[in-house]
Amino acid sequence: TSPAGSFSDMTTRSALFGLAALGVFLPLGNAARAQDAAPYVAKIENPQVPDRQGFDSFTVAGLMRRFRVPGMSIAVIKDSKIHWAKGYGLADVSTNAPVDERTLFQAASISKPVTAMAFMAAVRDGKVSLDADINTMLRSWKVPRSAATTDAPVTPRALLSHTSGSGDGFGFPGYEPNAPRPTLAQLFEGQPPSNVGRVVFVRPPFAGYQYSGGGTTIVQLALTETLGKPFADLMRELVLGPLEMDGSGYEQPPTADREARTARAHDGGGQPMNVKWHVYPEQAPAGLWTSPSDLAKVVIEVQRALVGPKGRVLTQALAKEMVAPTGTGPFAVGFSIDKRGEGWYFSHGGANWGFRADLLGHFRAGYGVVIMTNGDNGSALITEIEARVASAYGWDSTVKPIAR
Repeated sequence: TSPAGSFSDMTTRSALFGLAALGVFLPLGNAARAQDAAPYVAKIENPQVPDRQGFDSFTVAGLMRRFRVPGMSIAVIKDSKIHWAKGYGLADVSTNAPVDERTLFQAASISKPVTAMAFMAAVRDGKVSLDADINTMLRSWKVPRSAATTDAPVTPRALLSHTSGSGDGFGFPGYEPNAPRPTLAQLFEGQPPSNVGRVVFVRPPFAGYQYSGGGTTIVQLALTETLGKPFADLMRELVLGPLEMDGSGYEQPPTADREARTARAHDGGGQPMNVKWHVYPEQAPAGLWTSPSDLAKVVIEVQRALVGPKGRVLTQALAKEMVAPTGTGPFAVGFSIDKRGEGWYFSHGGANWGFRADLLGHFRAGYGVVIMTNGDNGSALITEIEARVASAYGWDSTVKPIAR
């Protein structure tokens, strides 16, 4: 890894953040919407007024330089519609390819709630159940019977809310494109060429919360073995197609047409990694290639279904399951749930090798944001941009309680 200070010496790549100041701006809608969005965009991109210290004095381009993040893409949601979307900086510093609204990033763990939405679509169709023993859906591998699972079975609800009792704590590092990749059974057992340990169950379901990428991978196997189709095909059939997420896919590695639009992974110093990106056989928890404009449609689907009577994929009842905590930990079926200021929000972050992303939506108010970056320092940048979006749009996360 190059030292962080070397980023300032990238004189041959001087276009890197010059492009960030311009971005590639494509409001989604007519000229009136573009005109409406312009003052919000300016308020987010420019130094913050009043300046409350921290990073308020930075422009967005300055923030990207400060955090050494080569590229970023944003989609902002207002009234449960995409208000504007914009790309900043470079998709690949080795080629000077710019980020635009169609540039694809690794969603990383944001793949998990999209997988959960697909499972809900299968529930809607009567093909699976949230509360059935997951072993009734599995053929080639089973959750081991143990003292932890004696009194209650491991269910999809528990797996998708990280309360199944799985103690793996994964996180997946991925594999170089030409490296051997494990089958899911090898992954669950921690057998070569898997680069993670075994998926083990250490406590009864719903007895505690522990984040588990392995748990979501078990759901991947259950869906494919129950519905009889490859996982990427199921995701297109159940979610990506109905939501018109036409640029997105769970294929690992990505299909040739999508590969041409993928961003490259970069380290914490903004330098390109030794390969363009890693490949993830753990498709359900880590494998989605997408853009903020496509991911925003997931936020909008949940919001519209919650208001009712239904969305394109979710019924109102199923949408409520995706934002109702199971009773242990911060997760519902797929999303993390929390109160921010006076508002209730559903969200999920993502962190793959060289990529960082975040998705955030309000239960009722129809606003949200999706931000994706191609650098290991992207999380700090995302935190600042999300705060600026909330301030510019007057979200209730910034509002104090009504006085009694």
